[in-house]
Amino acid sequence: MPVLVTGASGFIGAHVVCQLLERGFSVRAMLRDTSLSMMFPKNENLEIIKADLFDVESLKAAVSGCEDVIHCAAALYVGAKDVKRDVVDPSVVGVQNICGVMDGVKRIIHTSSVAAIRSTDYENGKVFSRKDWCDDASETRNAYGFAKAEAERIMREWAKDKDVRLVTIHPSIVFGPILHKRHLEGSMSYLKHFIKGPPFVLDVHINFVDVRDVAIAHVNALEKGVDRERYIIHKEGMWMKEIGQTLTNNLPKKYATRKLPSTLAYLLAIFHPKLSVKQLKGSLGTHVGYDVEDSFSTLELPNYDVTSTLVDSVNSVKAQD
Repeated sequence: MPVLVTGASGFIGAHVVCQLLERGFSVRAMLRDTSLSMMFPKNENLEIIKADLFDVESLKAAVSGCEDVIHCAAALYVGAKDVKRDVVDPSVVGVQNICGVMDGVKRIIHTSSVAAIRSTDYENGKVFSRKDWCDDASETRNAYGFAKAEAERIMREWAKDKDVRLVTIHPSIVFGPILHKRHLEGSMSYLKHFIKGPPFVLDVHINFVDVRDVAIAHVNALEKGVDRERYIIHKEGMWMKEIGQTLTNNLPKKYATRKLPSTLAYLLAIFHPKLSVKQLKGSLGTHVGYDVEDSFSTLELPNYDVTSTLVDSVNSVKAQD
């Protein structure tokens, strides 16, 4: 039986598909746009199916005959114009719809996020664990955290009294080699700044992890780890200045390390299409951490080092030019 991967054209989903194929699994990759199947290697074990989280009939066809589902489909906050339509509904309504068609499913791996764990309000320097929940978000205040936490709750409620294995994976911001130019958006926008952005950085702290660790976590969680557990997949927290310095130290050019003063950062946010003063107020000069506990050892992850993640990310972005 094939493993269904929803959101197969996304950054995480595409790497999950490739990881499954590499291990010899039969894979059914669910896409809204089947032309994106070109990002995958040709493989007799790969089946492409066109489906949409908002089209229940197409979801029934996608899930039919599958006992394993890796649910990666969701939406990112970056660049969203209508947060309910573009961020909340794909996660919340999407999970409701797929839960309604999974009667024969035995194992489901659900892509959540540290956004479902980190509260909207927090003390500077706080370290969050898998026991924490984003309980203070709403559609109008931290819509992404609200969407990820609510979707996870719906999935857990669905699985509560069923004979089904459920594991949720909670990555921090995901970096790594991209498989298609569409992966340049979303989380990789942070690193695209160092390649195509201005010669300065914001006083922003970024918690990140390698997409290859995240993909392997999803596949290994089909069998490894504790049923119903939440696994935080997070590697490092670095200030943008530190990221720029790491790239400069390991690649043959200089990258931005000059920190923009806060006053100028707020002025920039007024005119920047993907920044806002509200966003910066909550992120400039502040940071949080995540306790991954036994996630990497339990799920037997390769644990990519920070330099490899950043260098491989930037090289793959440059290769798109």
